[in-house]
Amino acid sequence: MQRKILTIVLGLGLLTCACRQSSNAGKSETQNDTLKYDNAIAPQFNSDSAYAYVKQQVDFGTRVPGSAGHKKCEKYIVDELNRHGADTVILQSAEVTAFNGDSLPITNILAQFNRENNYRVLLAAHYDTRPWADNESSDENRRRPILGANDGASGVGVLLEVARLLAEYTPQIGVDLLFVDAEDYGDASGWDRKDDTWCLGTQYWVGNMPYNQENKPAFGIVLDMVGGLDARFHREYYSNKHARSLVDKVWAAGANAGFADKFINEVGGSLVDDHVFINEAGIPCIDIVECNNAITRSFPPTWHTLNDDMSSIDKRSLLAAGQTVLNVLYGERNFR
Repeated sequence: MQRKILTIVLGLGLLTCACRQSSNAGKSETQNDTLKYDNAIAPQFNSDSAYAYVKQQVDFGTRVPGSAGHKKCEKYIVDELNRHGADTVILQSAEVTAFNGDSLPITNILAQFNRENNYRVLLAAHYDTRPWADNESSDENRRRPILGANDGASGVGVLLEVARLLAEYTPQIGVDLLFVDAEDYGDASGWDRKDDTWCLGTQYWVGNMPYNQENKPAFGIVLDMVGGLDARFHREYYSNKHARSLVDKVWAAGANAGFADKFINEVGGSLVDDHVFINEAGIPCIDIVECNNAITRSFPPTWHTLNDDMSSIDKRSLLAAGQTVLNVLYGERNFR
């Protein structure tokens, strides 16, 4: 399969604008070689492989835009996508301005599989990490960046494992994997939502999407914080509001794959995440995210803390999210 890297530098545009220990943590989770879903055959998601992808990102250190760890992670993602045989890897580089005036060099990464197929599905995750541990108790710790094992690396880890399987088991649809930047540099102060201070990479991407009316994705799925200990994925409020039929499809796939205990068929919290802006761009999009944790009734306890490290990652949570997404992708084969 031919591979090529197409780097697009889209003018340094500026945006000045307004996210108990599991008994399964660290254990390998396996399933049958294939799983049936709507008469399709989906390959087995390997949670050990996804866990290794998460760990490699964390080993780079914090991945704040402009940092050394961020640059290493960007190269790692691109190298893995090319190693797994993506038809095209597009790098979309720009410079955006955060709410506090910081100038951020960003790179969105888009990998396309089955590029000639106009029926496409988009999967997305952010690979940057939060520059401040807002939820720490001490002022000193709140100024430190987080490792983002769950908040960032877990979604990317799932997508990289999906990429590996796409190369081995060719789907009957086109699949785009989008790794977005500068998701977590938003303003969390006060009570205002300040929506447009978040997801700066996605906001840039939707203004410069490489699609026409024929090949625009039929729908999208964002994965964020999908690796937490004993994670449960409720139907996120905005996903349910704007793309309910897609939520129905994904949650049914999760239940059919044996993860009804993970994919809770109830509306959970609401959050401004990449799916909000993708929806606004005309692509129905939902978020698989832990937004009604059993302890916090919101995000996982490690959210925006220094404890968001590899000890917060549960392989069964990665498996549930990854296998569900695979089943959806391979279940779309009759709708090209």
